[in-house]
Amino acid sequence: MTIHARVVRFHEIGGPDVLKIEEVRLDPLGPGEVRVRIDAIGLNRAEALFRAGTYYYQPTLPGSRLGVEAAGTVEEVGREVAGFAPGDAVSVISDQEMSHHGLYADRVHVPAQSLLPRPATVDAITGAALWTTYLTAYGALVEVGRVNPGDGVVITAASSGVGLAAIQLVNHLGAVPIAVTRTDAKSARLLRAGAAHVLAANQGDLAGRVHAITGGQGARVVFDAVGGPALSDLAQTVAADGLLIVYGWLDPRPAPLPMNWPITVHGFNVDLITSDPARMTRARAFIEAGLRAGTLKPVIDRTFELANIVEAHRHLESNAQTGKIVVTVQH
Repeated sequence: MTIHARVVRFHEIGGPDVLKIEEVRLDPLGPGEVRVRIDAIGLNRAEALFRAGTYYYQPTLPGSRLGVEAAGTVEEVGREVAGFAPGDAVSVISDQEMSHHGLYADRVHVPAQSLLPRPATVDAITGAALWTTYLTAYGALVEVGRVNPGDGVVITAASSGVGLAAIQLVNHLGAVPIAVTRTDAKSARLLRAGAAHVLAANQGDLAGRVHAITGGQGARVVFDAVGGPALSDLAQTVAADGLLIVYGWLDPRPAPLPMNWPITVHGFNVDLITSDPARMTRARAFIEAGLRAGTLKPVIDRTFELANIVEAHRHLESNAQTGKIVVTVQH
Protein backbone atom coordinates (compact mmCIF):
# COMPACT_ATOMS: atom_id res chain seq x y z
CA MET A 1 0.00 0.00 0.00
CA THR A 2 1.31 3.45 -0.94
CA ILE A 3 1.41 5.92 1.97
CA HIS A 4 1.53 9.65 1.39
CA ALA A 5 2.28 12.41 3.86
CA ARG A 6 1.78 16.15 4.03
CA VAL A 7 5.22 17.59 4.70
CA VAL A 8 6.42 21.15 5.29
CA ARG A 9 9.42 21.87 3.07
CA PHE A 10 11.30 24.89 1.75
CA HIS A 11 13.28 25.28 -1.44
CA GLU A 12 15.16 28.48 -0.61
CA ILE A 13 16.26 30.19 2.56
CA GLY A 14 14.24 33.18 3.71
CA GLY A 15 11.33 34.29 5.85
CA PRO A 16 8.27 32.28 6.90
CA ASP A 17 6.73 32.58 3.43
CA VAL A 18 9.24 30.09 2.00
CA LEU A 19 7.49 27.27 3.91
CA LYS A 20 5.26 25.11 1.72
CA ILE A 21 3.04 22.12 2.52
CA GLU A 22 3.64 19.41 -0.06
CA GLU A 23 2.43 15.86 -0.51
CA VAL A 24 5.21 13.26 -0.65
CA ARG A 25 5.22 9.49 -0.95
CA LEU A 26 6.75 7.67 2.00
CA ASP A 27 9.21 4.91 1.22
CA PRO A 28 8.53 1.48 2.74
CA LEU A 29 9.58 1.16 6.36
CA GLY A 30 13.16 0.05 6.77
CA PRO A 31 14.52 -2.19 9.54
CA GLY A 32 14.28 -0.46 12.91
CA GLU A 33 11.90 2.22 11.61
CA VAL A 34 8.44 3.21 12.79
CA ARG A 35 5.68 5.17 11.04
CA VAL A 36 4.12 7.74 13.34
CA ARG A 37 0.93 9.69 12.71
CA ILE A 38 1.82 13.15 13.99
CA ASP A 39 -0.79 14.95 16.09
CA ALA A 40 1.25 17.93 17.38
CA ILE A 41 4.58 19.56 16.59
CA GLY A 42 6.65 21.66 18.98
CA LEU A 43 8.28 24.74 17.43
CA ASN A 44 11.75 25.94 18.41
CA ARG A 45 13.65 29.13 17.59
CA ALA A 46 16.40 27.01 16.03
CA GLU A 47 13.98 26.10 13.25
CA ALA A 48 13.46 29.74 12.30
CA LEU A 49 17.23 30.22 12.20
CA PHE A 50 17.61 27.09 10.08
CA ARG A 51 14.93 28.24 7.63
CA ALA A 52 16.64 31.62 7.35
CA GLY A 53 20.09 30.12 6.78
CA THR A 54 21.57 31.47 10.02
CA TYR A 55 21.76 28.24 12.02
CA TYR A 56 25.08 26.52 12.77
CA TYR A 57 24.63 24.33 9.69
CA GLN A 58 22.91 25.01 6.41
CA PRO A 59 19.76 23.35 5.00
CA THR A 60 20.07 20.99 2.07
CA LEU A 61 18.15 22.63 -0.77
CA PRO A 62 15.86 22.30 -2.57
CA GLY A 63 13.27 20.46 -0.53
CA SER A 64 14.64 20.83 2.99
CA ARG A 65 12.48 19.64 5.84
CA LEU A 66 12.22 21.18 9.29
CA GLY A 67 11.54 20.33 12.94
CA VAL A 68 12.97 18.22 15.76
CA GLU A 69 10.09 17.33 18.10
CA ALA A 70 6.52 16.09 17.83
CA ALA A 71 3.96 13.77 19.39
CA GLY A 72 1.60 11.26 17.87
CA THR A 73 0.63 7.61 17.57
CA VAL A 74 2.50 4.65 16.14
CA GLU A 75 0.81 3.38 12.95
CA GLU A 76 3.23 0.67 11.83
CA VAL A 77 6.54 -0.81 12.95
CA GLY A 78 9.27 -2.19 10.73
CA ARG A 79 11.43 -5.26 11.18
CA GLU A 80 13.71 -5.42 14.20
CA VAL A 81 11.59 -2.98 16.22
CA ALA A 82 11.01 -3.95 19.83
CA GLY A 83 9.11 -2.07 22.51
CA PHE A 84 6.61 -0.27 20.28
CA ALA A 85 3.41 -1.40 18.58
CA PRO A 86 0.64 0.20 16.50
CA GLY A 87 -1.58 2.37 18.68
CA ASP A 88 1.17 3.40 21.11
CA ALA A 89 1.18 7.09 22.07
CA VAL A 90 4.68 8.53 21.68
CA SER A 91 6.78 11.65 21.63
CA VAL A 92 9.36 11.94 18.86
CA ILE A 93 12.79 13.53 19.25
CA SER A 94 14.52 13.70 15.88
CA ASP A 95 18.26 14.08 15.46
CA GLN A 96 19.49 17.56 14.57
CA GLU A 97 19.73 16.83 10.81
CA MET A 98 16.52 18.63 9.95
CA SER A 99 16.90 18.72 6.14
CA HIS A 100 16.17 15.01 5.83
CA HIS A 101 14.66 14.08 9.20
CA GLY A 102 12.46 17.09 9.98
CA LEU A 103 9.17 16.39 11.74
CA TYR A 104 6.90 19.11 10.33
CA ALA A 105 4.51 16.60 8.72
CA ASP A 106 1.34 14.61 9.34
CA ARG A 107 3.19 11.28 9.05
CA VAL A 108 6.86 10.43 9.37
CA HIS A 109 9.18 7.45 9.32
CA VAL A 110 11.66 7.63 12.18
CA PRO A 111 14.12 5.26 13.85
CA ALA A 112 12.59 3.55 16.87
CA GLN A 113 15.29 5.06 19.07
CA SER A 114 13.78 8.49 18.32
CA LEU A 115 10.60 7.56 20.22
CA LEU A 116 9.70 8.02 23.86
CA PRO A 117 6.57 6.39 25.30
CA ARG A 118 3.94 9.01 26.11
CA PRO A 119 1.98 8.31 29.31
CA ALA A 120 -1.81 8.47 29.17
CA THR A 121 -1.66 11.58 31.38
CA VAL A 122 0.39 13.48 28.77
CA ASP A 123 -1.66 14.74 25.81
CA ALA A 124 -0.17 15.29 22.35
CA ILE A 125 0.29 19.05 22.76
CA THR A 126 2.19 18.58 26.01
CA GLY A 127 4.14 15.67 24.54
CA ALA A 128 5.24 17.84 21.61
CA ALA A 129 6.23 20.78 23.83
CA LEU A 130 8.14 18.88 26.47
CA TRP A 131 11.38 17.27 25.50
CA THR A 132 13.59 19.77 23.66
CA THR A 133 13.04 22.52 26.22
CA TYR A 134 13.34 20.40 29.35
CA LEU A 135 16.25 18.30 28.07
CA THR A 136 18.09 21.55 27.31
CA ALA A 137 17.36 23.03 30.72
CA TYR A 138 18.13 19.77 32.53
CA GLY A 139 21.35 19.12 30.65
CA ALA A 140 22.70 22.62 31.17
CA LEU A 141 21.62 23.17 34.75
CA VAL A 142 21.89 19.68 36.25
CA GLU A 143 24.44 17.72 34.23
CA VAL A 144 26.73 20.69 33.53
CA GLY A 145 25.77 23.37 36.04
CA ARG A 146 25.25 21.14 39.09
CA VAL A 147 22.79 23.67 40.47
CA ASN A 148 22.31 23.29 44.23
CA PRO A 149 19.58 24.52 46.59
CA GLY A 150 20.02 28.21 47.29
CA ASP A 151 22.10 28.96 44.19
CA GLY A 152 21.26 32.10 42.28
CA VAL A 153 20.64 31.23 38.62
CA VAL A 154 20.30 33.93 35.97
CA ILE A 155 18.13 32.90 32.98
CA THR A 156 18.11 35.07 29.86
CA ALA A 157 15.37 34.93 27.21
CA ALA A 158 13.31 33.86 30.19
CA SER A 159 9.95 33.95 28.42
CA SER A 160 11.02 31.37 25.83
CA GLY A 161 10.10 27.70 26.11
CA VAL A 162 13.57 26.83 27.40
CA GLY A 163 13.59 29.86 29.69
CA LEU A 164 10.31 28.89 31.35
CA ALA A 165 11.44 25.26 31.62
CA ALA A 166 14.60 26.52 33.32
CA ILE A 167 12.59 28.63 35.80
CA GLN A 168 10.53 25.58 36.77
CA LEU A 169 13.58 23.35 36.98
CA VAL A 170 15.53 25.81 39.15
CA ASN A 171 12.56 26.02 41.53
CA HIS A 172 12.31 22.21 41.50
CA LEU A 173 15.95 22.11 42.67
CA GLY A 174 15.36 24.63 45.46
CA ALA A 175 17.50 27.30 43.80
CA VAL A 176 16.64 30.94 42.99
CA PRO A 177 15.57 31.72 39.38
CA ILE A 178 16.49 35.26 38.29
CA ALA A 179 14.71 35.90 34.99
CA VAL A 180 16.14 38.38 32.51
CA THR A 181 13.95 39.78 29.73
CA ARG A 182 14.47 42.62 27.26
CA THR A 183 11.84 44.96 28.74
CA ASP A 184 9.49 44.82 31.69
CA ALA A 185 6.48 44.01 29.46
CA LYS A 186 6.52 40.34 30.47
CA SER A 187 7.52 40.81 34.12
CA ALA A 188 4.12 39.91 35.58
CA ARG A 189 3.88 36.77 33.44
CA LEU A 190 7.36 35.65 34.45
CA LEU A 191 6.61 36.17 38.14
CA ARG A 192 3.43 34.10 37.75
CA ALA A 193 5.55 31.46 36.01
CA GLY A 194 7.74 31.13 39.09
CA ALA A 195 10.62 33.59 38.68
CA ALA A 196 11.86 34.83 42.05
CA HIS A 197 13.10 38.05 40.44
CA VAL A 198 12.59 39.60 37.00
CA LEU A 199 15.14 42.03 35.57
CA ALA A 200 14.62 44.05 32.38
CA ALA A 201 17.88 44.20 30.44
CA ASN A 202 17.06 47.60 28.94
CA GLN A 203 17.10 49.24 32.38
CA GLY A 204 20.90 49.03 32.65
CA ASP A 205 23.38 47.88 35.31
CA LEU A 206 22.31 44.25 35.11
CA ALA A 207 25.39 43.10 37.00
CA GLY A 208 24.74 45.51 39.85
CA ARG A 209 21.14 44.35 40.22
CA VAL A 210 22.10 40.65 40.16
CA HIS A 211 24.81 41.24 42.76
CA ALA A 212 22.28 43.08 44.94
CA ILE A 213 19.88 40.13 44.76
CA THR A 214 22.63 37.61 45.57
CA GLY A 215 24.14 39.46 48.52
CA GLY A 216 27.05 40.80 46.48
CA GLN A 217 28.26 37.40 45.30
CA GLY A 218 26.74 37.17 41.84
CA ALA A 219 24.93 34.20 40.33
CA ARG A 220 26.66 30.83 40.56
CA VAL A 221 25.19 29.87 37.16
CA VAL A 222 24.10 32.06 34.25
CA PHE A 223 22.09 30.32 31.50
CA ASP A 224 22.20 32.40 28.31
CA ALA A 225 20.36 32.08 25.00
CA VAL A 226 21.48 35.39 23.50
CA GLY A 227 25.27 35.60 23.14
CA GLY A 228 26.53 38.50 21.03
CA PRO A 229 28.53 41.52 22.22
CA ALA A 230 26.57 41.75 25.48
CA LEU A 231 28.08 38.46 26.66
CA SER A 232 30.95 40.26 28.38
CA ASP A 233 28.51 42.41 30.35
CA LEU A 234 26.39 39.38 31.21
CA ALA A 235 29.51 37.63 32.51
CA GLN A 236 29.81 40.35 35.16
CA THR A 237 26.71 38.85 36.81
CA VAL A 238 28.54 35.55 37.44
CA ALA A 239 29.96 34.84 40.88
CA ALA A 240 33.70 34.31 41.24
CA ASP A 241 34.51 30.82 39.99
CA GLY A 242 30.95 30.56 38.67
CA LEU A 243 29.66 29.17 35.39
CA LEU A 244 28.37 30.93 32.28
CA ILE A 245 26.46 28.47 30.07
CA VAL A 246 25.68 29.69 26.55
CA TYR A 247 23.20 27.60 24.58
CA GLY A 248 21.96 30.00 21.90
CA TRP A 249 22.83 32.97 19.73
CA LEU A 250 19.70 35.05 19.35
CA ASP A 251 22.15 37.91 18.74
CA PRO A 252 24.17 36.64 15.74
CA ARG A 253 27.01 39.14 16.18
CA PRO A 254 30.39 37.93 17.49
CA ALA A 255 30.49 37.24 21.22
CA PRO A 256 33.75 38.28 22.93
CA LEU A 257 35.30 35.89 25.41
CA PRO A 258 34.62 37.23 28.93
CA MET A 259 37.85 38.12 30.73
CA ASN A 260 36.58 38.53 34.31
CA TRP A 261 38.32 35.36 35.45
CA PRO A 262 37.97 33.07 37.37
CA ILE A 263 34.91 32.06 35.32
CA THR A 264 34.05 28.98 33.30
CA VAL A 265 32.27 29.47 29.95
CA HIS A 266 30.47 26.40 28.58
CA GLY A 267 28.88 26.20 25.12
CA PHE A 268 25.97 23.80 25.58
CA ASN A 269 24.13 21.72 22.99
CA VAL A 270 21.30 19.34 23.87
CA ASP A 271 23.13 16.63 21.87
CA LEU A 272 25.26 16.23 25.00
CA ILE A 273 22.19 14.57 26.53
CA THR A 274 20.39 12.95 23.61
CA SER A 275 23.52 11.25 22.26
CA ASP A 276 24.50 9.71 25.61
CA PRO A 277 22.24 6.85 26.80
CA ALA A 278 23.25 7.21 30.45
CA ARG A 279 22.59 10.95 30.52
CA MET A 280 19.34 10.46 28.61
CA THR A 281 18.15 7.89 31.16
CA ARG A 282 18.87 10.31 34.01
CA ALA A 283 17.17 13.16 32.16
CA ARG A 284 14.03 11.15 31.47
CA ALA A 285 13.80 10.07 35.11
CA PHE A 286 14.22 13.65 36.33
CA ILE A 287 11.72 15.19 33.89
CA GLU A 288 9.10 12.47 34.33
CA ALA A 289 9.36 12.81 38.12
CA GLY A 290 8.78 16.56 37.77
CA LEU A 291 5.73 15.91 35.58
CA ARG A 292 4.28 13.52 38.16
CA ALA A 293 4.92 16.01 40.96
CA GLY A 294 3.47 18.88 38.95
CA THR A 295 6.61 21.02 39.31
CA LEU A 296 7.49 20.69 35.61
CA LYS A 297 4.76 21.52 33.11
CA PRO A 298 5.21 23.11 29.67
CA VAL A 299 3.72 26.57 29.24
CA ILE A 300 1.85 26.72 25.94
CA ASP A 301 1.72 30.19 24.44
CA ARG A 302 -0.48 29.43 21.42
CA THR A 303 -1.41 26.65 19.01
CA PHE A 304 -1.74 26.80 15.22
CA GLU A 305 -2.98 24.26 12.70
CA LEU A 306 -0.47 22.77 10.26
CA ALA A 307 -2.18 24.62 7.41
CA ASN A 308 -1.14 27.85 9.15
CA ILE A 309 2.56 26.99 9.51
CA VAL A 310 3.61 30.30 7.94
CA GLU A 311 1.63 32.26 10.54
CA ALA A 312 3.09 30.03 13.28
CA HIS A 313 6.63 30.94 12.17
CA ARG A 314 5.75 34.61 12.03
CA HIS A 315 4.60 34.38 15.62
CA LEU A 316 7.75 32.42 16.51
CA GLU A 317 9.86 35.34 15.28
CA SER A 318 7.70 38.06 16.83
CA ASN A 319 9.15 37.74 20.35
CA ALA A 320 5.60 38.32 21.59
CA GLN A 321 5.16 34.80 22.94
CA THR A 322 5.58 33.51 26.46
CA GLY A 323 6.23 29.79 26.32
CA LYS A 324 5.98 27.18 23.64
CA ILE A 325 4.26 27.43 20.25
CA VAL A 326 2.66 24.16 19.12
CA VAL A 327 1.27 23.22 15.71
CA THR A 328 -1.59 20.72 15.72
CA VAL A 329 -2.30 18.31 12.86
CA GLN A 330 -5.81 17.43 11.70
CA HIS A 331 -6.32 14.01 10.09
